[in-house]
Amino acid sequence: MASTTIQIRIDEKEKKITKKVFEDLGLDISSATKLFYKKAVATRSIPFEVRTENGFTPAQETEMLKDLAWAKKHGKKFDNMKDFMKDLNS
Repeated sequence: MASTTIQIRIDEKEKKITKKVFEDLGLDISSATKLFYKKAVATRSIPFEVRTENGFTPAQETEMLKDLAWAKKHGKKFDNMKDFMKDLNS
């Protein structure tokens, strides 16, 4: 099988941290990258769950934003905690 070269640009600090993580797992950057590609081919997907900076999947975040927009438009509003608790307990 013929091999090819892939080049990527990455922040130097990020590369250093990533290299350390992979070394702790017994891998070098090249082996870890090959492992990623092999797993992507085997699963025909990104081999991990993609999450936003908030820790949610994009679908979860979209749903929450949709719910928030609905609540802002249709939800109840209270001027104080006393009124909120009264409504909650009724």
